[in-house]
Amino acid sequence: MAPKGGAAAAGRPLPTAVGGLRELAPRFDGFILDVWGVLHDGFKPYPGVIDCLEGLIAAEKRIVVLSNAPRRAVDVVTRMREIGIPDHLYHHVLSSGEETWQHLARRSDPFYAALGRSCLFIGPPRDEGMMAELGLVQVRTVEEADFILATGPWGWEANAARYEAMLEAAARRELPFICANPDLVVRHGERLMICAGTLAQRYEALGGRVRWHGKPFLSVYETCFGMLGFPGRDRIIAVGDSLRTDIAGANGAGIASVLVTGGIHAEDFGAAAAGIPDPHRLAAAIAAHGSRPDFIMPRMVW
Repeated sequence: MAPKGGAAAAGRPLPTAVGGLRELAPRFDGFILDVWGVLHDGFKPYPGVIDCLEGLIAAEKRIVVLSNAPRRAVDVVTRMREIGIPDHLYHHVLSSGEETWQHLARRSDPFYAALGRSCLFIGPPRDEGMMAELGLVQVRTVEEADFILATGPWGWEANAARYEAMLEAAARRELPFICANPDLVVRHGERLMICAGTLAQRYEALGGRVRWHGKPFLSVYETCFGMLGFPGRDRIIAVGDSLRTDIAGANGAGIASVLVTGGIHAEDFGAAAAGIPDPHRLAAAIAAHGSRPDFIMPRMVW
């Protein structure tokens, strides 16, 4: 359903509104799909998602699920199964956590080659598998650490104030900071909670050095292209709910994109429960972020 109202800020028209991916299936063969805010809300799939995935599979489309989840890809698969999204409805999964782990394992570029082994881990216990099989020593203080690995806050905090003293101390020591989830916030049910990206952003503001993994950075898209097996990018489209990560990433990778307006930006867009945005607020948000989707839809449906 198209949003009501007028044109975008600065005279630019709004992206094309579509009612479902059925309308785009003839134009694209590869679909890169976000997870939180698009496929599910952390507890259950959104209405219409399973039917949409079944429609894409029936139309013989190739699907890569690309998540900024700060954990291994196999753990993302397990969680999707638990939530109710079965394996046969997509072909591959890539996560920011998987890319982070692979870099820590290989240490094949100068940033990682220079790291020590003493790791100050910022994240909940469920993410500690990110340090498995890497030969790391987990330490508890900034003074003991060679670097910081952040997968998210320790709990469901709404802001980064709890971490300020630790980040200041780490910046004074010039500790490298690895961000395994560049998202700033995530919608968990009806709540917005901070992610590792919020901590990394604050660390950079303090003068710290951060290595980011995941969307919107090009390396994860290049891996997705290999998984899809397509030589060109004109038949690939990304679906996501974040202008800063999903849409900016697609723009930077040179592929088309669909913005799901009922996801993380729903309140900013005035989208309410139906996901249908106020056109002026949507236009202002697109202009402010500088990332522009090709299409918009309230939810990912077929």
